[in-house]
Amino acid sequence: MADYSWPAASNRRLIGKRITRLDGPAKVSGAAKYTYDVHRPGMLYAKVLRCPHAHARVAQLDLSQVERMPGVKAVLVIQGEGAEIQWALDEVAAIAATSEELAADAVRAAAASAVRYEVLPHFVDDFHLDAAPATKPGESESVGDAAGELARAAVRLRRRYGLPRVAHNCLEAHGHVCEWRDGEHLATWSSSQAVSAAATQFGEGLGIPASNVEVHTEYMGGGFGSKFNIDSWGLVCAKLARKAGAPVRLMLDRDAELSVAGDRPSAWADVEAGASADGTLTAWESSSWGSGGVGGAGSPPIPYIFEVPNRRHRHTAVPTNTAASRAWRAPNHPQACLITMSALDDLADRLGMSPLDFFKKNLALTGTRQAFFAEELEVADRLMGWSRRWRKRGTAQGVVRGGLGLSMHVWGGRGHASNCDVTVYPDGAVEAKLSTQDIGTGTRTVVAIVLAETFGLPLEAVKVRIGDSQLPTSGASGGSTTVGGVSSATRRAAVDALGLVFAKVAPRLEVTADRLEAVDGRVRVKGEPSRGLPWKRAAAALGVSPVTARGTNPGPGELINSGSAGVQMAEVAVDVETGIVRVEKMVAVQECGLIIDRKTAESQVYGGMIMGISYALAEEKVFDPITGHMLNLDFDSYKLAGIGDVGELQVQMMTGPEYDRRGVVGLGEPPVISPGAAIANAVANAIGVRVPFLPLTPQRVLDALAGPAEGRA
Repeated sequence: MADYSWPAASNRRLIGKRITRLDGPAKVSGAAKYTYDVHRPGMLYAKVLRCPHAHARVAQLDLSQVERMPGVKAVLVIQGEGAEIQWALDEVAAIAATSEELAADAVRAAAASAVRYEVLPHFVDDFHLDAAPATKPGESESVGDAAGELARAAVRLRRRYGLPRVAHNCLEAHGHVCEWRDGEHLATWSSSQAVSAAATQFGEGLGIPASNVEVHTEYMGGGFGSKFNIDSWGLVCAKLARKAGAPVRLMLDRDAELSVAGDRPSAWADVEAGASADGTLTAWESSSWGSGGVGGAGSPPIPYIFEVPNRRHRHTAVPTNTAASRAWRAPNHPQACLITMSALDDLADRLGMSPLDFFKKNLALTGTRQAFFAEELEVADRLMGWSRRWRKRGTAQGVVRGGLGLSMHVWGGRGHASNCDVTVYPDGAVEAKLSTQDIGTGTRTVVAIVLAETFGLPLEAVKVRIGDSQLPTSGASGGSTTVGGVSSATRRAAVDALGLVFAKVAPRLEVTADRLEAVDGRVRVKGEPSRGLPWKRAAAALGVSPVTARGTNPGPGELINSGSAGVQMAEVAVDVETGIVRVEKMVAVQECGLIIDRKTAESQVYGGMIMGISYALAEEKVFDPITGHMLNLDFDSYKLAGIGDVGELQVQMMTGPEYDRRGVVGLGEPPVISPGAAIANAVANAIGVRVPFLPLTPQRVLDALAGPAEGRA
């Protein structure tokens, strides 16, 4: 069997180095074409008629007059008379016209005169569990004697924590351009995190073979877990295009993007925790609840990371008349982390201990990641100067008070199923082809690095084709699984394709193929570097026909792994007169096994920290309980962190032989988990009281300073 293992550190030219993304110039110059940039000949523009009520029944719908309006070419009923609408801005009908303005005019006309609703009772307030008309039991766990150990604990804590629903905020909204060819073949340009799966979804939804669908996603502007499916609007777009006999573009407007394109579920929890006098965590009991729409929400893994020997937890899902939640970067983990790390930080304060000492004291409860955490805590301590600078909670003085907080997190990240074809051409060109998508994380760059490393060629000498469902299938970009999946499939394909070249070259060098290697643009005999051929001459030995090899994941060789660990620390300054929180500095120490591109890996961590600062300080979907409407439906009122909210960020990737031998582990999710908890803990350290709920708005800070906030979110 061929040796597919990753090159030893001493032999790597590209893997693990800081390589700039290959698509950077195309993106900054505007040459990169996103779904919004696709303009097909004769293309129509679609707008959606949306229900203004959080819960209603369509009592009457007559679009006949709308169909006769200027520029209207196709009208499609999505939910007709008798349909029950479960959330505000859900789709009722779609209209395709010759311009966006005419389509919008037609939607306004339909809303005014073509539809009538029977308004039904709704519920959107997930914080007050007792007010919920219905709930669903979630996951529960009971280990040991939680109640008994809590009663015996030297120090006990009882408190409520939580965080609200937040939107995905993709810079490029959800949507598609659909064009039919020959009646039964569909081409789409889709903003998608799952190119291969999208072809299957279109095929199943339209009743045609998936092989008749071409999905193109060469560039896409963010998904964060919300773009795994083509959604109802994908099928609507395709059906409008078929009905009109012309290409159709349907992209969500920003209000719909924020309201119905998914969100991260809320999570609220009542926690009791206990510890012995020396700081050993002995007991945990909690009850959590939250909502992610009509189906409720997932169950956050509480307590997070720490396997408390005596613990009991139960979760309750609260259905609400809001659009369903979707995977949001590290599903369920930011919620569990905020709740758990806040409680442990408060317990450490009750014990009079530094949280760093308390966490170290209980590292044995983190299981197999204990050694990673121990090393990472030491590194973070050094970078932040925690041991030298930490002061007991509430001892800061003055109007602007500083504080430090920390958090820890974990993730899985094993590479997904993937296929990759690598072709070597007689002129020396080398190309990798796979249908994966680059959602802005540097996927095409990672594939190119592995390809160039394997062939001993410079990065500019190889080509990568992705983002097309007609290429070999590859998994969705979610769960931090992409880098492991595509890099290992590419490595196997590249090794096998290179072996085909070696087989052609070996007779010319009078050796067997297993004695050849590709290094620095040459194919040469191992141990005899002077005996070899330049790469182009070696490739010419193929004659007139290129050779192709397919690599897969899973496949032979241990190239990937699962399970990463990280530590983050935050330093904040809080103005106790205004309640404004400023992040002065954040430190992230993260491991992810073998790093393919250190620059993109660090970029993932920076991005996660910035995203975390945003949900910690500002982000929240605000619903009016009377109307059921989301009130902050634009970027003016839905607040995101700006550049002025982001202080100094410092990233340290953990590398070395003990990490490399694990193989590639996914990195996309982990860095976004800890910021909320680390920043919230730093604020508590600064002002002396806990702000129990995110985001840490000035009002919430002032409320906490004024007194307990158990009953308000």
